[in-house]
Amino acid sequence: MLDNLHTLDLHFQEHPHTIASYLLPHADGATLIETGPGSTFPMLQARLAEHGLTPNDITEVLLTHIHLDHAGAAGRLATHGATIYVHHVGAPHLAHPERLLSSAERIYGDDMDRLWGEMRPVPEEKIVSLDDGDRIELGDRAARALDTPGHASHHMSYVIGDVCFTGDVGGVRMPDESYVEVPLAPPDIDLAAWRQSLHTLRTATEQHGVTHLAPTHFGLYDDVTAHLDRLERVVDAADDWARTTLPDHADDPDALRDATTEWMRSLAAQEGVEDETWALYELANPSWMAALGLKRYWKNALRAS
Repeated sequence: MLDNLHTLDLHFQEHPHTIASYLLPHADGATLIETGPGSTFPMLQARLAEHGLTPNDITEVLLTHIHLDHAGAAGRLATHGATIYVHHVGAPHLAHPERLLSSAERIYGDDMDRLWGEMRPVPEEKIVSLDDGDRIELGDRAARALDTPGHASHHMSYVIGDVCFTGDVGGVRMPDESYVEVPLAPPDIDLAAWRQSLHTLRTATEQHGVTHLAPTHFGLYDDVTAHLDRLERVVDAADDWARTTLPDHADDPDALRDATTEWMRSLAAQEGVEDETWALYELANPSWMAALGLKRYWKNALRAS
């Protein structure tokens, strides 16, 4: 596996295995893949210190997408000197996050600060916008950016050596579990695009010799084909549920939330996920958010057709 790669557990809301940042020191500095939210920045500093580093030592940050749990601390790291790499669609929202934060506030309300903390703007001169296939030099290494929409229109995955960092398009999986959950947060879930992105990931594993997947939620997995197979089955199940069951609850937010939670819990239970571990899946990927994301998908993609 990729030498000198470290998984930094950011202990989101004081729980392990919910949000990871990946640290890759190299000849000319150190790269982070994902920053976590602003609320976990003190823990990120502590994790870096365990490796003899400070935020000033981070030379590059690779973001899979701009959701707050993945990119919320990017502005902080930019002020310490890091260059921030991000999908070209997401780049303007890092420089001017007002719209992103306004959208999040409508969803999270009074919990915004507790969950996500401060998100500072990233200076435009510290942002590098990425397109599919772009190569990023990381000292003596290089990363390949893969445009992988589905969870978000502005989603990139990255291949570095034999590891593919999959953000959210590679699913949510807790350590020692086989179950791979599909994160369905609004606003732009697109399950057809997601299937295409899974094909992109499969192709990348073959072309680049990928032996490990690194989803942000959470950790490294070496059963690449089996992981992607399981995720694709859950994507198909989500599509079927949105078509057949969601319409019965679409006009009742409480009923939709309860039905979505019950459906997602049943999928996990079928794979042997116990209640304590399910709580971590819920923290990383709340089912009430999936209800909102699937409803928007149903309205925009399914009902329109």
